[in-house]
Amino acid sequence: MSLSRRVLLRGAGAATVTGALVATGMDPAAAVTRPTLRVGSRNQWVRKLQWRLYSHGYWLDRRYPGYFDTTTAQAVMAFQKMRGLTRDGICGPATWRALDSITRPVARTKSGSIIEVNKRRQVMIAVVNGRVAWVFNTSTGAAGWRTPKGRYTFFRQINGMRNAPLGELWRPRYFNGGIAVHGSRFDIGAYPSSHGCVRIHNANMDELRGQRLIGL
Repeated sequence: MSLSRRVLLRGAGAATVTGALVATGMDPAAAVTRPTLRVGSRNQWVRKLQWRLYSHGYWLDRRYPGYFDTTTAQAVMAFQKMRGLTRDGICGPATWRALDSITRPVARTKSGSIIEVNKRRQVMIAVVNGRVAWVFNTSTGAAGWRTPKGRYTFFRQINGMRNAPLGELWRPRYFNGGIAVHGSRFDIGAYPSSHGCVRIHNANMDELRGQRLIGL
């Protein structure tokens, strides 16, 4: 895949969703029978949930099919943010209903490769050749630590842990002074809570590097 050196941060509006409903054998009328799933759940419904999210661009670790791990919760929360649902990372009735009409998001960028950060929705989108490759749950700057809007270019990266004055930054990619896209070993929350950086889960940061979707 193409390497992206650019990052777009915007404060309003969400990536649009388009396309036809993809048939998966999941009956919308049977939504009430589908169990509520959360971290620790392990059954066939988790496998269905994971396939549904992953195949439409919401990244999760596929090494654990049928087990609701942290990356599955992160993918669920990213989807909830995109659809304006309660941001809890739990797949309950409302999330199941929304999954019946899931489509791959469409990026604002129509060509080339870029990292888009939607501050309003609190999601980060990796765009490759004008198409959404992956959507990740993210957390940007909290009040008093606002993440700036605009277009930037990554200019520095550290392939490892940086113990910064304000905390640990896993594999940070800097785009504006000391502000970076970086991984965190803690779960990424529902709302802005960072010190200005674009924070994603460590596993998501590893995936970006492994697929060479972000670099210099």
